[in-house]
Amino acid sequence: MSRHISAFRPVGSSSQALSPFLLEKSAVFSASESGAVAHDLTDLPEWDLTDLYAGMDDERLQSDFSKMEEEARAFAKDYQGHLADMLAKADGGDLLAEALKRYEAMQDGLGRIISFAGLVYSGNTIDPVRAKFYGDVQERITTLSTLLLFFELELNRIGDDVLQGCIQASEALAYYGPWIEDLRKEKPYQLDDKIEQLFHEKSVTGAAAWNRLFDETMAGLRFSVALEEGVQELAIEQTLNLLTDEDEAKRKAASDALATTFKANLGTFGLISNVLAKDKAISDQWRGFDDVADSRHLANRVEREVVDALVDAVQKAYPNLSHRYYKLKAKWFGKDVLEHWDRNAPLPKVESKVIGWEEARAIVQDAYGGFSPQMAEISGQFFDKGWIDAPVREGKSPGAFAHPTVPSAHPYVLLNYLGKPRDVMTLAHELGHGVHQVLAAKQGALMAPTPLTLAETASVFGEMLTFRSLLAKAEGVEQRRALLAGKVEDMLNTVVRQIAFYLFERKLHSARKEGELTADQICELWMSVQAESLGPHVRLSEGYETFWAYIPHFIHSPFYVYAYAFGDCLVNSLYSVYQNSDESFVEKYFDMLSAGGSKHHSALLAPFGLDAKDPDFWSKGLSVIEDLIAELEALEGQ
Repeated sequence: MSRHISAFRPVGSSSQALSPFLLEKSAVFSASESGAVAHDLTDLPEWDLTDLYAGMDDERLQSDFSKMEEEARAFAKDYQGHLADMLAKADGGDLLAEALKRYEAMQDGLGRIISFAGLVYSGNTIDPVRAKFYGDVQERITTLSTLLLFFELELNRIGDDVLQGCIQASEALAYYGPWIEDLRKEKPYQLDDKIEQLFHEKSVTGAAAWNRLFDETMAGLRFSVALEEGVQELAIEQTLNLLTDEDEAKRKAASDALATTFKANLGTFGLISNVLAKDKAISDQWRGFDDVADSRHLANRVEREVVDALVDAVQKAYPNLSHRYYKLKAKWFGKDVLEHWDRNAPLPKVESKVIGWEEARAIVQDAYGGFSPQMAEISGQFFDKGWIDAPVREGKSPGAFAHPTVPSAHPYVLLNYLGKPRDVMTLAHELGHGVHQVLAAKQGALMAPTPLTLAETASVFGEMLTFRSLLAKAEGVEQRRALLAGKVEDMLNTVVRQIAFYLFERKLHSARKEGELTADQICELWMSVQAESLGPHVRLSEGYETFWAYIPHFIHSPFYVYAYAFGDCLVNSLYSVYQNSDESFVEKYFDMLSAGGSKHHSALLAPFGLDAKDPDFWSKGLSVIEDLIAELEALEGQ
């Protein structure tokens, strides 16, 4: 279970593999859109990756690879099979600290290479040159990092008393104490070195290969959308974007096109899902995980009972959240029930406008600056230094993510910016991740990474700051209604929808244990959780049963999705504390972000008087959504 770097993993909203807002954050306008739209969205920034490497043919990249391989071989020669004897020496703690410094430096070096390759690939996943480059780099790093595999495994075989004695005797080693303590949590699930090596080496031809197949297949799909001006062949971002169009005919046409193409490819997506679920089950069985999601809980450093309490609270709140809101939205549309393609539609009679890039920047920076000038200063670097890639391009990864790269460099943000209000919220979300990643970088390559449950804190908090700033400036009932409705829908997508996704995954992985699932069986599992979560005022028409196929979370990071609900409810509680606090809140907030992964969630939340194990914690977070829905109901008749 070594945590060495062997794959590109965007963080947080991160790989749209990794965002709860894929529907909301989609898209590109078709050629028939107005010239005003095109004008407002010209000159969007593209990232500058030269802080990592100048290009795929950069000589420094090959030089760094050679240096990393040389150092990895030297590291293995110096320490493999020698850790126990080394720690028995009087200065064993200092010697281990020196080993950890070398190990951390290699993690940073390898992370820089794979981050660059992953970002280049994300820019155009259907370009064969980029795909080969990413595949070659991933394979080479996997091979190279095999030389380092022994270190964490061997370290975990050292007795607790020996390690604790060394930590107490060495100030240098005490610095790495949180990382060592964190590593020990994986000890019960650690396998024999040779088996770990086999799992590691085969990963590039196992799960990673199926992930890449999914990405490249999805990026290559085209959807035949029957519009008034004729049938258009659109990519997934373009098609998903139409689900938020003002014109219901376009929304329905997009939904039909998605269903048709997904259905034609269900064999491929069903096979990918079956293989990955079985692959995970094999790993879980060998390691001794009892529950299908226990490996994710371990990775997130969160207790199963905490997640179970969250899921239970959200399920019980369905009637007061999604069911209640969609009934209200159906009324606004003059319907008894919404069609599923209306779920994310803009409100009727509300003027929509394209928000240009500079205006979006000003909105987010003003909100961040209102909280803390330091927050605005950090996020401003992303705009000023070329750390954002905003335009929609052919083959570009869909959605949005923030990738921290490595502490010796800086994060990068990928967007598909179309100028919709939710695109502005996406910008706020990803910049929140970016601020978090910049602050945590001082912890170093081993302790900067934050568990997913806390990785969403800064991003969702950034959204909340931006929303509250816009709401305070709202003019008139309709503008206020539109802002409130947009926020409620984002929160439902973050909480209710993601918990429904989690429950779907639980059903899929549990059922897969009994044998391979047909695509129709997967569709049935999907519909069961969607109907329950969305409620009686959303009609799930024919075709919707296929919509599980495009969710990349299920492929890249099984059971990742509950982290969004965790983060949203946490931030709701955190923001309530902020509203009733003094200036000390800002300092405590930055201390929390700066801790990275060096502290457990309980220790990070304690200064704010919050405890995720408290049964009332989740209910308080959910009540914030209920209050916003109640405010919308109160606007009726005004």
